[in-house]
Amino acid sequence: MSFPDPPPSHPSLSRSNTTATPGPGARDADPLDPHANLLNVSCFDLLLIELVPLAYRLANEQAEREAEWVGSGKTGNIRSDTGGGGKGKGEGAGGPGAKGGVASVGGGTEGAEGEDEEIRENAHWRLDMLGYRVGLGIVERFSRDKPRFTDTLDVIKFLCKDIWTIVFRKQIDNLKTNHRGIYVLTDGTFKPLSRTSTEKGEGALARAQPFLWFPSGIIRGALAGMGITASVQGETSGLPSATFQIKTAGSRA
Repeated sequence: MSFPDPPPSHPSLSRSNTTATPGPGARDADPLDPHANLLNVSCFDLLLIELVPLAYRLANEQAEREAEWVGSGKTGNIRSDTGGGGKGKGEGAGGPGAKGGVASVGGGTEGAEGEDEEIRENAHWRLDMLGYRVGLGIVERFSRDKPRFTDTLDVIKFLCKDIWTIVFRKQIDNLKTNHRGIYVLTDGTFKPLSRTSTEKGEGALARAQPFLWFPSGIIRGALAGMGITASVQGETSGLPSATFQIKTAGSRA
């Protein structure tokens, strides 16, 4: 089966300053080739920024569906489980006494603070797992032709140089380690933070924190793809700088 040639790229995308820098092993695209599919490098940066509000929207929608489900099915479930007894009303799955269930998402006695915290955890999980899968895929694609790493430090260096360049088009600015399984990676001009628009003040750093969840997942997934189990914590002490602390399994402070 033959497939037709792809349509010509838009003229506005056929300029050399709008093409993405090809990663290791990628074929160089001729920006003057009318059949080349080119993409503005800013699209990826903007996608990374949009992932955070998208994750929060999905988390909110899930919370609303669960709250609606609990509210509509609570009475029927309680009657079927308890025979209509009054005690079951407070202790059922959808009652105010529920702990750790979906009732807290819909409000209940925990109030908006508990609801916001659960939505935040949901968004965190989504972004971290999405980044984890991306990290696994990147390592599978770009490390298959390299010899297997035998030292953890070599893996971290590969992450700082090759993987970071593929994703963010620059290397990590600083790498520190205590040689006991803990590594600290610092990016002084982290692109997702440098392109975001936010008000300066005490809350700016807190608002920037969710934008580090997806990159932290990428790091964790990339390390897992190279046989290293680790936890990753992303932090920022001043925009647009970002710091990622990696703790490998069995690490010591």
